[in-house]
Amino acid sequence: MAEGQGQRYSKGYSSIALTVGFAQPPSTAPPTATDIQGLFDRIAPVYDSLNERLSFGLHRVWKRMAVRWSGAAPGQQVLDVCCGSGDLALLLAHQVGATGTVYGVDFSAELLAVAEGRSRRAHLPAPLHWMQGDALALPFEANTFDAATMGYGLRNLTDIPQGLAELQRVLKPGASAAILDFHRPQGWLAEQFQRWYLEALVVPTAEQMGLTDEYAYIGPSVDRFPTGPEQVKLARQAGFERAVHYPIAGGLMGVLVVSRHDRV
Repeated sequence: MAEGQGQRYSKGYSSIALTVGFAQPPSTAPPTATDIQGLFDRIAPVYDSLNERLSFGLHRVWKRMAVRWSGAAPGQQVLDVCCGSGDLALLLAHQVGATGTVYGVDFSAELLAVAEGRSRRAHLPAPLHWMQGDALALPFEANTFDAATMGYGLRNLTDIPQGLAELQRVLKPGASAAILDFHRPQGWLAEQFQRWYLEALVVPTAEQMGLTDEYAYIGPSVDRFPTGPEQVKLARQAGFERAVHYPIAGGLMGVLVVSRHDRV
């Protein structure tokens, strides 16, 4: 059921980002963009394997949903913001085909290197361009893209309204974007399941891989993240004429679908 609705950003953890941190005491302040950039550079070599392991492979399903809801179509020029190791951008390349073009932008040079390696091995039908950049100051002209995605990046922007405004700026009139991220669970049972998942699976996995310190900020970042209705309100304030938030995965995840009117 739908609910009505670079240098200055810290990119989200793809499907890992639900993870460790609820067992940690909340921090009094969010980490800086430089802190987060270093964090993702450090975890880049194990990023994909952790996503697969900690989501039981379900992150692939959620990302396909986001690509479908973005409205990307053959022949279009599309954008993936906070692209990480490239999952959504690679899916977009298949969606737009040989006559389309895909741009992937991320803060972490190490993750972009992983993404570039994956795209070279994949023999994609569409040209795919990787760029290191700032989600709060995207390096594109206004009205450039036919569709866009963002996977697990919005939650950790240091200025969420500015990030949404930048996304709105670079989309063409009539274009849509799908923003996949975590959704604070509603209800006692869902909250307990999330806490069990974190403490029984994610924390031990992080400890085994020597990533305990890297995960310390995540729980507080989820606590600070706007709810679905709050995201809808922020999207409308950023200039999107249509915004709907869809809870998925039992309410633990959500996709914010935003659109511009078909006019300048």
